[in-house]
Amino acid sequence: MATTESRAITLTDLPLLRRLSGRGIVLDAETSATQDAHGVPASHLSSLLFNRGIYTYMARGDQFEAVGQFRYKADDVNAHILALAPGLDEVPEQAWLVLLDRMAREAGRLGAHSLIAEVDVHNRLFETLRQARFACYVRQTIWRHDPVNARALVPLAEETGNDQIGIMSLICHTVPTLQQAVAAPDSESQGLVYRANHQVEAYFALSEGRSGVYIVPYIHPDVQPYAADILESAVARTSAASRLPVYVCVRSYQAWMDTTLHRLSFNPVVEQAVMVRQIAAGVRHIAFTRGRLNGKLEPAHRVTPPYWSAYPLDED
Repeated sequence: MATTESRAITLTDLPLLRRLSGRGIVLDAETSATQDAHGVPASHLSSLLFNRGIYTYMARGDQFEAVGQFRYKADDVNAHILALAPGLDEVPEQAWLVLLDRMAREAGRLGAHSLIAEVDVHNRLFETLRQARFACYVRQTIWRHDPVNARALVPLAEETGNDQIGIMSLICHTVPTLQQAVAAPDSESQGLVYRANHQVEAYFALSEGRSGVYIVPYIHPDVQPYAADILESAVARTSAASRLPVYVCVRSYQAWMDTTLHRLSFNPVVEQAVMVRQIAAGVRHIAFTRGRLNGKLEPAHRVTPPYWSAYPLDED
C-alpha cells in the first residue's frame, strides 16, 4: 500500500493525535516507567505549541494513518524515539518503515548522529526495526520494585562539575567502547555519585515522573560486594520512591547486578534491545555537554549506514 504523505505534524492534525493518544507502543524505557505512557503520550501534544525537544511526524496512506515521536536536544548526539501509534496490528508494516525513515532523516537534519529505540525483544517491532536499518547495540532488562522506604546506607552526593572526569573514567571502564555513546546518561536526569578512595566508583542517573522512578546505574565491579547498599542508598535519595514504583535499567554488560537486584527484591519485568540507526559517521569521542556525559562524533558527515547496521550484534 503506497504512502501518499509523510511529514511533520501540524496543528490541523491535533484530532489525529488525540485519537491515537494512549495507543501504540512506547520505545523509550524512561518514558514508559515515569509516565506510564502507551502510544503517543497525551502530555506531548503541547509540544506542537511549545517546543520541548519533542518532534512528531506522521505517515498517511489510502487506508492508514500512523504517528511517531522522538526527543532531541540541541548539542546532543542521540535522538530517542518516544512512541509509535497505533499498533502494528492496525497498520501495514510499510507505514512504520516509511515513518522510521522519515524520523531518521529529520533527526539527522537537526544534528543527531543516531536514532535510538528500546524495544521488547519479543515484540514484532523488533524485526521491523531491523528492516529499517536499526542494529541491536546492547540488551537491557528493566527491573521493578513496589514503592519502598529505602535506607541510606552509604553516603552519596549530587553530581557536580568536579565529578565529570571521574564519571567519564567510570563509564569508560564499565561500558564497552562501541556502546558508550548510546549508553550515556540522559542529559536531564539527576546525577548521584558514590566515591571511594577519592574516585567515583558508582554513578546513578535518576528520573522521576508521575508514575515512577527510573534509575540507570553505572557501578564499578571493584565495589560489587557493596552494590546492594549503594543502590539502596540511591533509591533512598528520591522521596518519590516511597509512593511510586522504582525501575532499574540493567544492561547486559552489567549482568552481574541481577544478583544484587534479586537481593533487594526487585523483579524483572521486560527484556529489551537497544536498537540504533546510525545517521552520521566519524571518530567517536567521549565528552561532556552541560555537565553530562555524551558521545561526540568529530568530524562527522552523513553517510549510508554501515553494512552491519541491519543486523543485531552477537552478545556473549
